[in-house]
Amino acid sequence: MNSERLERYSLTGPENQAAVAAGLAGGDWFRSAVPRKRMKELMRRSDYPAIRDTIIWLGLLGLFAGLGIAFWGSWWALPCFAAYGLLYGSTSDSRWHEAGHGTAFRTRWLDQGLYQLASFMIMRDPTTWRWSHTRHHTDTLIIGRDPEIAVMRPARLAKLLVNVVGLTDVPLAFWLMFRHAAGRLTADEADYVPASERHKVYRTASPGCRDSGLLLVLIVVWLRSAGAAQGREHDPET
Repeated sequence: MNSERLERYSLTGPENQAAVAAGLAGGDWFRSAVPRKRMKELMRRSDYPAIRDTIIWLGLLGLFAGLGIAFWGSWWALPCFAAYGLLYGSTSDSRWHEAGHGTAFRTRWLDQGLYQLASFMIMRDPTTWRWSHTRHHTDTLIIGRDPEIAVMRPARLAKLLVNVVGLTDVPLAFWLMFRHAAGRLTADEADYVPASERHKVYRTASPGCRDSGLLLVLIVVWLRSAGAAQGREHDPET
């Protein structure tokens, strides 16, 4: 059952061609009757609200990270890191989405900068996910075409539950990063990422692998140092 379900939702499975044959791929979506001029007025953007909110967001991240470090070793650190994690893992996703659509700021380079930052924070390759999201809005909820259907039917409840804390997405993100650094896309990614854009994927992944390895070494060194320091504090002879 599980393998059949995965094959059905795969972009390289039979549902893809079935959707194309049925005329569901790239279909004509509903368009509002609101006049174009009025729509542009309603969609007018400004840099100020997004800049203000981004400063508040990053400021709160820095504040709770600092408090967590200051209270390290006590129970007070837990709510600080919980607030930090909530701001890091949830609000970065909404910023990734809006900046990716170019709707957060009026100035394009600000949108692009925030998009790159948010992609890094939630471990999404900025190129593959841009094209994945393009396909998602082109063929929304079309099985075999939409790569961003969050919940398959029947739902895999165990996966949904463990992924609340990233136990599925984080290992997958690392696996994809190493795969991209080796110059390879998954079969699904190859279905929607144009050949002209793929070099960007490989270029982004290579320093990511290097930096991840360096970060892992630093974490191990820090943990060993912290453990040794704690041991000296409890040693009556020191």
